[in-house]
Amino acid sequence: MNAGPYGDDAGVRLVTELVERVPGFRDLYESHVFNEDAVLAHVFFWDVTRETVRSYLDAAAKPGTDTEADARAGAGPGGDGPDWRRTLEFLEEQSTRGIAGIDEVVVTSFLGYLPFPGSPGHGITRELGPALAARLARIRPAG
Repeated sequence: MNAGPYGDDAGVRLVTELVERVPGFRDLYESHVFNEDAVLAHVFFWDVTRETVRSYLDAAAKPGTDTEADARAGAGPGGDGPDWRRTLEFLEEQSTRGIAGIDEVVVTSFLGYLPFPGSPGHGITRELGPALAARLARIRPAG
């Protein structure tokens, strides 16, 4: 059954569009599909969260290595992995579409796994756009 963009496949569509927009996730995606024999959006986004926070921490630790060309290519600092800025930009856009399946994946399996206050990488929560920040504030008022 194909439920359309407002049903069960919204999470799968979110994953494939993310990989198209942020090619630094391509290897992670291919590994995920190989291991799971399908696209499991919530499982994949747990890894997306980890990689996004790692990219953020790497950029903070290596000032000057995060080039504009890397960001345009969807790669993180020095060309390795996904760029955290592009990922947040993509998720911000998706969060304004009003599609329940997308919102469920983003809130539950991305925002819900961002670092808590006092944890390494928590600063990424200050980089969220207004839609993502509002959703995070609803599920975690203390940040």
